[in-house]
Amino acid sequence: MKYYIIAGEASGDLHGSNLMKALFEKDATAEIRFWGGNLMQEVGGTLVKHYKALAFMGFAEVVMNLKTILNNIKFCKKDIEQFKPDVIIFIDYPGFNMRIAKWAKQKGIKTHYYIAPQIWAWKENRIKAVKRDFDKLFVILPFEKDFFEIKHGYPVEFVGHPLIDAIHNRQKTNETQFRKDNHLDDKPVIALLPGSRKQEISKMLEVMLSVTDDFIDYQFVIAGAPSQEFEFYKQFLNTKNVKFISNKTYDLLSIAQAALVTSGTATLETALFKVPEVVCYKGSWVSYQIAKRIITLKYISLVNLIMDKEVVTELIQENFNKKRIKVELSKLFEPKNRQEIIRNYEVLEKKLGGIGASKKTADLIINDLQ
Repeated sequence: MKYYIIAGEASGDLHGSNLMKALFEKDATAEIRFWGGNLMQEVGGTLVKHYKALAFMGFAEVVMNLKTILNNIKFCKKDIEQFKPDVIIFIDYPGFNMRIAKWAKQKGIKTHYYIAPQIWAWKENRIKAVKRDFDKLFVILPFEKDFFEIKHGYPVEFVGHPLIDAIHNRQKTNETQFRKDNHLDDKPVIALLPGSRKQEISKMLEVMLSVTDDFIDYQFVIAGAPSQEFEFYKQFLNTKNVKFISNKTYDLLSIAQAALVTSGTATLETALFKVPEVVCYKGSWVSYQIAKRIITLKYISLVNLIMDKEVVTELIQENFNKKRIKVELSKLFEPKNRQEIIRNYEVLEKKLGGIGASKKTADLIINDLQ
């Protein structure tokens, strides 16, 4: 079988790599061509374009880079026509993927969506396009099955969350060796996860680092994104108790006592490592003003959305400031608060459906093709 996979972000690269492993295991004849990143490239197949060339965030930023995005769409269609896949597997990244899916469906190519677009958050009217353009939809959040099936009458497969696989299958961290290799001292660690794109990292890190002098008994460690070079982070490393580690976020979370995390997939990863966290977000003024008028969710973090209650504190826009960070981060070290957060994390993990998401999805894709 010939599979064409499109992942446009770091999280999609992770989930795409695990799905590719499962496809290669189950289909000895598999040919895979993909848009993704280093993790997918390590598995095999042919990389068409790296997600670093695709990452634009926010409404204003997308408009500014519209010409590049349209050129990428045109190139993608041409590449698919030349490859002639049996199926296109779309991984998240809806702005791009839904455009390609509409075209592909008209061409008679099978379309499978793994990690559904978050139309439950905004643009719910996209359900018409989802129903029209996708043969199969594989969802990874428990409330998504009810949203699609009960609210909109569109059958989907709940396969569980692939992050559980990614964390379960990783090699365990030797804390002593990890600290030694990365020049960390014996102080407890506060992990900083500022995101993966330059725009958000710059906005988030400056504010996150404003509280370092208030927690001198801890060391702050920045989790460097695989999509960014060390040179970019240098400007943030002029504070005494701040360290930097690149592309080792899971190792870092496995030894962290607390974390400040930019809203996104990382909030869920942090929870699955049982690390108490404060969720942070600050966008451009224009992007935020548009977003708050069209997004009607009670929460922005996946942790709170899945649990349908405030398990972790969210500091958004003007509330993301030094004073609030200091207060909320301090609370994470109070024993009673820590215990309550971790209890909720354990319930959260059960709701996510256990291990095996990648294998379940690969089975469903192959069975549909056969």
